[in-house]
Amino acid sequence: MSLAAFPERVRRWLQPQRLTLIEACLIGLISGLAAVLLQQGIGWLGGWRLFWAANAPPILGSSHTPPIVILACIGAAGGFAAGFLIERFAPEASGSGIPQVKAALGQFPVRLNGQVAWVKLISGILALGSGLSLGRQGPTVQIGAALAAQLSYWLPTAPSHRKQMIAAGAGAGLAAGFNAPLTGVLFIVEELLRDLSGLTLGTAILSSFIGAVVARVLGGQSLVANLSQIASQNSFSVTEIPFYILLGSLAGFWGGLFNQGLIRSLDLSQRLLPIGIAWRMSLAGLVSGTLLGLLPPSFQNQAGLRLLVSGGETDWRLAALVFMLQFVLALLAFGSGAPGGVFAPSLVLGASLGKLVGIFQVFLLSAGSPVTYALVGMGAFFGAVSRVPFTGIVIIFEITTDFNLVLPLMISSVVAYWVAEKLSPGSLYSLLLKRQGIELSPTNEPRAQSMLDRLTADDIMQRRVETLSSDLPLQQAIKTFARSHHRGFPVLDQGRLVGILTQTDLTKSTPLSENATIQEVMTAQPVTVSATDTLSAVLYTLNRFEISRLPVVEGKRLVGIITRADIIRAESLEISGASHHLSAFPDPSYGVYQTQSPALGQGRILLPLANPETAAVLLKLAVALARDRNFELECVQIIQIPRNRQPSEIHINTLKSRKLLQKAARYGLRNQVAVHTQIRAAHDVAQAILEVEKQRHIDLILMGWQGHTPASDRFFGNTVDVILRQAASPVLLFKWPAQPQGLTQDTVLKRWLVPISGGPNASHALSLLPPLINAGGADTELTLCQVHTPGQEVSPETSPAPPLVQAYAEILGPRCKGLVKGVELTGDPVEQILAFAEIFNPDVIVLGASRNSLFSQVVQGNIPSAIARLSNRAILLVRAPTMTEGESTL
Repeated sequence: MSLAAFPERVRRWLQPQRLTLIEACLIGLISGLAAVLLQQGIGWLGGWRLFWAANAPPILGSSHTPPIVILACIGAAGGFAAGFLIERFAPEASGSGIPQVKAALGQFPVRLNGQVAWVKLISGILALGSGLSLGRQGPTVQIGAALAAQLSYWLPTAPSHRKQMIAAGAGAGLAAGFNAPLTGVLFIVEELLRDLSGLTLGTAILSSFIGAVVARVLGGQSLVANLSQIASQNSFSVTEIPFYILLGSLAGFWGGLFNQGLIRSLDLSQRLLPIGIAWRMSLAGLVSGTLLGLLPPSFQNQAGLRLLVSGGETDWRLAALVFMLQFVLALLAFGSGAPGGVFAPSLVLGASLGKLVGIFQVFLLSAGSPVTYALVGMGAFFGAVSRVPFTGIVIIFEITTDFNLVLPLMISSVVAYWVAEKLSPGSLYSLLLKRQGIELSPTNEPRAQSMLDRLTADDIMQRRVETLSSDLPLQQAIKTFARSHHRGFPVLDQGRLVGILTQTDLTKSTPLSENATIQEVMTAQPVTVSATDTLSAVLYTLNRFEISRLPVVEGKRLVGIITRADIIRAESLEISGASHHLSAFPDPSYGVYQTQSPALGQGRILLPLANPETAAVLLKLAVALARDRNFELECVQIIQIPRNRQPSEIHINTLKSRKLLQKAARYGLRNQVAVHTQIRAAHDVAQAILEVEKQRHIDLILMGWQGHTPASDRFFGNTVDVILRQAASPVLLFKWPAQPQGLTQDTVLKRWLVPISGGPNASHALSLLPPLINAGGADTELTLCQVHTPGQEVSPETSPAPPLVQAYAEILGPRCKGLVKGVELTGDPVEQILAFAEIFNPDVIVLGASRNSLFSQVVQGNIPSAIARLSNRAILLVRAPTMTEGESTL
């Protein structure tokens, strides 16, 4: 069942913003559970590994199997099993996982789904539980992001929101891994999205909080669970500041080297060991197990960090050994492609380095505790490696809840970040992505913002909408569907949207009386979007309610309609590089010159002027219409500029343009018509004209057309096509005759030919003719002709009503000064009109814009374009205003 059928109250709860927050909560719950499962799995496998290392049965007649053998074998087996899963089912699950998440957020084609999540989970348990010296927090980030991505497929989310959901899953995974919700939020803001919008913060806070709560309730332990118990040992004094600066410098130096070493380890591993990832991980597990087997048991269970932070009297030699060992083991494991992160190794390395500096400080000053330096070193080294200094500060503070650490953390973290950036610019994750040929901008976005997020419904919607009246008889609506290629029509009642009628509504309707109206079968309270909604939100709504078109409204007023085809067309133009055909892509036009006359008229005519040689006739026609309707005249000249220049920044010489506009203003003054003028710089002429129409509240657009169609898929050319399709006002398009050079303000258009074929809107086109014809004087001649298709009966005796041309002649006769007559023709419309034009020799051929008129065949048969192309006479195309209730203008 389509969600469009749900009650309005339910649909309000299904709005994208509310669903996004609900999904953020669900993502936090699932990511927290996954993080706990990963932690428990690694703990169980690691405990089993240590048990067998200590209690292995004797082999080869020995009294006890050396732990080094058990650790090496388990490391090799676990590494091979994890590598096989990755190689076979999800290669994206190798490594830390955070670079893959960043690439996906940057809209690069990196797979994130449920399969990646479960492969990362199982392979992470196998690899880390078998002794590879990496952390589980990186995998929890990718697992959370992958689960969020999979959830967005099951519960469709707007594309712009899907990024926030993936980032929220990543933050929830990190928060659950450390039991630190603020860390998850900051990591999203500082590293993944670098976005402080309400949506990003809201989803990040919700998911991270819930993820951390789930991890804490279900027993997921922080990496350094005992840190809060020793917080009372921490202290800080001003005399220690130089030592914290020293610690920051060392952390930055070694953090930069650590990043470079990780990259080199990957390169060397692939160059020296051209084998599959399963065998590389198996070899890494074998070597790691062997090295750990040579060390005390406290190192074999990765408890070196606890030893450093809890043993206040730790010897400096042990701290140095832990630092070197962790450095080598991390490079070895990471270079193999093992599914583990560098958060935990970074903290261990930072704690070791801090302990060394702390012991040195105590030796010289005896002022502070080495434990404090170990904790500060953790945050500083973490920030130097990941280039997220604020996250490094918060993670240590959040775990220890000790305010005494804030100042030393700030000092060392900032210094470490600065030194590391000087030594090796870019975070580890950016370097890993660059190694794969992926470069992100500073905001973690592709160089160009997504078209779906950049454009709104107002930019590409169809403004000229075919609508039906709510009291239209059902039988007439069925006929309308039969004549139209549309599969649905908005239904209006006194200009307000009250429903939508689709072919499905007609098919499902039960037999009704002959007097039934469409109001009885239409879908009331249709799903709509606002003109300001982004295309991603529109696409989300189309997917959510399983529909193909959406009315665009402002309040209850219908302002357009948008379909999947419109979005596909916009994407196609974007991909093909022809996006300039969409008026939304260029920057807004910029006014460089403007004059204002007293606003005394009851409306306004927009007259774009370009060529001084052809502007005279256009100006004469516009003034004639303005005088008849008591309108003002808005003359505008658009100067097109290169797309690599900003309209507001380019210098434009307006001398010639001002002369043309001043000439128009003087002509209007002589004819008692108020003329406003302006010059605008723009990338796109059509866009600028539409901007002026909206800003200046235009009632009618009169513009010229050279008669050339540059592309086969354009009826009148790019600019004119856009105006005809998107302008809300009536449009008069004047096509110049073959030799327009002789046209001046003194030119008199005497003979007018108007083909008609009826329809409710024909009167609109004909209502514009009297003032234009009367401008030619009393000896003008207007000929109305009706073209019938072959086989259609044209005899007046077959119809009780008088011929159509006779009816219109009787209406126009009293309003026109000259002669008004009518003729009837039979045959092909184009051939008959052109043949009659050769006989009648008109100055202008007028084509109307009602649904049943010739202009309706622009889409189907392109009759006006054919007439314009084949005729050397002037043509005036009249397109009716949009949103005409009950009438199609398409």
